[in-house]
Amino acid sequence: MATSTGHVKLEWCTPDMQHMICKMARVSNEKNQENRESEPKLLRYLVHHKHFSPFEMASLCLEIKTVRSISAQIIRHRSFSFQERSLRYAEGLSYVLPLFRRQDLKNKQNSIDDISDEVQSEFASKADKLMKDCFQLYTDMLSAGIAKECARGILPLCTETTIYMTGTIRSWIHYIQVRGHRDTQFEHREIALCAKEILLKECPVLESLFTEE
Repeated sequence: MATSTGHVKLEWCTPDMQHMICKMARVSNEKNQENRESEPKLLRYLVHHKHFSPFEMASLCLEIKTVRSISAQIIRHRSFSFQERSLRYAEGLSYVLPLFRRQDLKNKQNSIDDISDEVQSEFASKADKLMKDCFQLYTDMLSAGIAKECARGILPLCTETTIYMTGTIRSWIHYIQVRGHRDTQFEHREIALCAKEILLKECPVLESLFTEE
């Protein structure tokens, strides 16, 4: 699924996820653990009453291509495990220019998308020139034998990166509820909404949890 800075795709997930969650939920009722007929009712009960511990028994991993300013926000969710493309070993790929928005003066964590096309174009052109110069300098440093771990220090936050993000379904529920909210930065919210779409394909019973995002 495409976002404004990259894409999000499913890497792997627990097979037969909803059945596994139900089986784990029935740990004290062994004779009924394989009863698939009643699983939809059980799942609805777990979600309605927010009994989320069985959702820790299944996991999901996503590949996320974005920019480093957004990956820095994502990895703050410490209930997940991450692997990120290391610029100590791999060269910087390219950059994605941000969509420029106006600062909200009342809410410092918010921006407003009402910048005129003329202003947007002006600063995009200036930023693109700066990024081209920056990446040319980076390439020249590598050609001169400077170590990648040193040269990467000049790369901007709009440099492309790839991360793998793995967590339990309970962790994904929390992440999507927090980062799928309108208060989240637009580029990060796009990723959370892609994650929600992927999660609901694997575990559709969760849909009612996200109706207010």
